[in-house]
Amino acid sequence: MKKYSFKNDYSEGAHPRILEALMQNNFQQEEGYSNDDFCKKAADAIRKEIKNNFSEIFFVSGGTQANLIVMAAALKPFESVIAANSGHISLHEAGAIEATGHKINIIESDDGKIKATEIEEIVLQHQDDPPHMVVPKLVYISQSTELGTIYSKSEVDEISKTCKKYNLYLYVDGARLGVALTSSKNDLSIEYLLARCDAICIGGAKNGALLGEAIVVNNKEISEYFKNHMKQRGALMGKSRIFGIQFLEFFKDGLYYETAKHANKMAEKLKNGIEKAGFGFLTESYTNQIFPIFPKEMIKTLEENFEFYHWKEVDKENLAIRLVTSWATKEEKVDKFLSYLD
Repeated sequence: MKKYSFKNDYSEGAHPRILEALMQNNFQQEEGYSNDDFCKKAADAIRKEIKNNFSEIFFVSGGTQANLIVMAAALKPFESVIAANSGHISLHEAGAIEATGHKINIIESDDGKIKATEIEEIVLQHQDDPPHMVVPKLVYISQSTELGTIYSKSEVDEISKTCKKYNLYLYVDGARLGVALTSSKNDLSIEYLLARCDAICIGGAKNGALLGEAIVVNNKEISEYFKNHMKQRGALMGKSRIFGIQFLEFFKDGLYYETAKHANKMAEKLKNGIEKAGFGFLTESYTNQIFPIFPKEMIKTLEENFEFYHWKEVDKENLAIRLVTSWATKEEKVDKFLSYLD
């Protein structure tokens, strides 16, 4: 019997409503390269959601593509990016940002988040010896982070103020934005977040879409010639309707939040069950990624029925693993996993 996977939140295909919408409009002829009616309507739906009629919306196939295009559009060759050591651009994008010609200034972080004071420190360090050093220009944060944590309203405010103080762009990687916004610990809205950053990626693939991310840009300095950057990097797709149909379905009546809520609910059940069984966690997470610490012998038993990633060795006997739930995670599979902890 095939093992049930808790490895990621994109193992399943797509939410049935997404597939139905794609099928319903399959034979409708449309323009390409984001000029189709669906992309236009989806962009309008996103603008309505974020309460900003002036934001520019761009659709691409994946998160790495979104990240590198934003930074290519925003930065001069000698400008750099500030990010946490656990940031997706720092670890899991095969040097995509570096390949665009930009250094990443790394901040060490235990919880996936960076602080305004740490950003300021890097900026000041790089003012010591111009023009021999890179110039920090863009701050990259993830919401939620790669460790399942989220930024609070006050933390975003402090980072935004620091960015404005030093004339830095603020970019939010929202590959898992849905679970961040629907977390039980979240205290900010998408509207609030967008008003304090220059650009954000609204993730679709990890929240029930077949594929696709929506990039929202609030800064004309970044959005100018943005489609040229997309085309140059193979991101301006002829059949862009695929993105438009999906994001229109997401934001016409709240589906985007429903799918995320289910992922969080399943993760919370896992977390509560693991805590009840007497086990701890590597980090405090309130979204769909959790990092429980189990004895290595127990992990071997769990791996007979489930798939997940080994994350970090805690000591000789114990290991932290990563469990990820999705819009489609079955509650009975969560119950089955917890049954092995008794």
